Amino acid sequence: MSGFAKLSQPLITKLTKLGLHNDSDLVLHLPLRYEDETRITPLAEAVPGTAVQVEVEVISSDIAFRPRRQLISKVRDANDGSGMIVVRLLNFYPSQQKQFAPGARLRLFGEIRDGYFGPEMVHPRAHAVAGETPLPQALTPVYPTTAGLGQATLRRLIGAALQRADLFESLPGKLLAQHDLMPFAAAIEMLHQPPAELDSTALEVRNRNAWRRIRFDELLAQQISLRRAYAARRQRGAPSLAARGELCDKLLERLSFRLTAAQRRTWKEISAELASPHPMQRLLQGDVGSGKTIVAALALLQAVENGWQGALMAPTEILAEQHWRKLSSWLEPLGIAVAWLSGSLRKPQKLAALAAVREGRAAIAVGTHALIEDEVDFARLGLAVVDEQHRFGVHQRLALTQKGDAVDVLVLTATPIPRTLVLTYFGDMDISELREKPAGRQPIDTRTIPLDRLEEVEDAVGRAIAQGQRAYWVCPLVEESEKSDLAAAEERYAELRRKFGDKVDLVHGQMKGADKDAAMARFADGRSQLLVATTVIEVGVD
Repeated sequence: MSGFAKLSQPLITKLTKLGLHNDSDLVLHLPLRYEDETRITPLAEAVPGTAVQVEVEVISSDIAFRPRRQLISKVRDANDGSGMIVVRLLNFYPSQQKQFAPGARLRLFGEIRDGYFGPEMVHPRAHAVAGETPLPQALTPVYPTTAGLGQATLRRLIGAALQRADLFESLPGKLLAQHDLMPFAAAIEMLHQPPAELDSTALEVRNRNAWRRIRFDELLAQQISLRRAYAARRQRGAPSLAARGELCDKLLERLSFRLTAAQRRTWKEISAELASPHPMQRLLQGDVGSGKTIVAALALLQAVENGWQGALMAPTEILAEQHWRKLSSWLEPLGIAVAWLSGSLRKPQKLAALAAVREGRAAIAVGTHALIEDEVDFARLGLAVVDEQHRFGVHQRLALTQKGDAVDVLVLTATPIPRTLVLTYFGDMDISELREKPAGRQPIDTRTIPLDRLEEVEDAVGRAIAQGQRAYWVCPLVEESEKSDLAAAEERYAELRRKFGDKVDLVHGQMKGADKDAAMARFADGRSQLLVATTVIEVGVD
């Protein structure tokens, strides 16, 4: 039985903030680090700046009010009387003032540093010593915690949970031997209560082996849950979106280019899965320029051929709008209406797009997060495509699929993820890869230039402009703040504008749609030749 039933509600609330709901959670709430309270260091041997435990006798205690109210106590080594330090307690409690009464014998744990009064400890952990109080036999764990939940309380609760918990071995002995893994119970005990008698090297090795066992279990549990989710999905039914070829063949005939072998292969994989009676959950991975968009367009058309709608969601308005324009140019000549939904649409435009999607007049909807708003209703959503999927949370992707019943899902990414990591992290998905670029692509020449040679980079850009070429100048995110990203781009734009005049333009995600379109149009037709931008254009911009 869990010991939580006996705890006060305020304490349960604090534990819940840490994600601790039962004894199992407490047992797996592992330390950040350890403190050594298993030995006493004589005051005379304590190294400044190093955490130590000393045993002292209080000589005097006074309350000082400058620079702020604090308890200042003078103490000396309780064993030989040598050495003397000052202990300062800020915002102290009455119980602490009693604890530091003259003549009291205490064990203090903390760092000794040079202060205004000489060597001092500020807010050490203090324990009263009565007679021959034994020292702990294990290192003291320091746990992740939250406001109002002290380490002593956590240690007590975790210690009690360890006594109650059944630390059964979930892995067979053969697997333990094969991977050289510690038994689970031994690993848990080692991490919560590492023995003090081990030297630092042995402790590090044992601790590393214990963590290795815990991480193995976590990874195994994740993989089992992913495979169970995969198996459950394969048991669910979904409409079969058969490859009819009516619209897909017409699109392929109208294209000004031929699909690469990689595009044909991945399209065949996706088409076959759309035709299956189970919901698709597939990741299409390919570098920028490898042609993911046309493969996604064919998938959307296959859904439309079967009387269903498709949706394509992208993380930024620039990228989403480009998808809308591209799909419109490909599909509208085939009689397929493509709706555009974004937060920047005016109310009449938005209402018209919502009505077209709701009534089924728009077979495909393209947009940003606006696609998952409550007011968006699909007549018959069959396929959801999510571009740059890593920029969306799990709940956002689910919100889109919940706009229909048993919706097929195709997620796109240009992030180069090693296949082993893909299979580990996206184990509930099927994987398709585009490893081939369309013909005519220029080779990539990547160089790193130090900031003190920035002027050389500007001169090189100037030479390219003089030759009629065009260039992007992308100001990447330095801090996790769109404001800093935008400020960097605006500052660089102003500087380059002074140097190259009206050949320089600026685009970023906070611009009005019309201004953004105008800047992109000027760059596309060559009226501007240097486009300064934030990372909003880092993927998928033509």
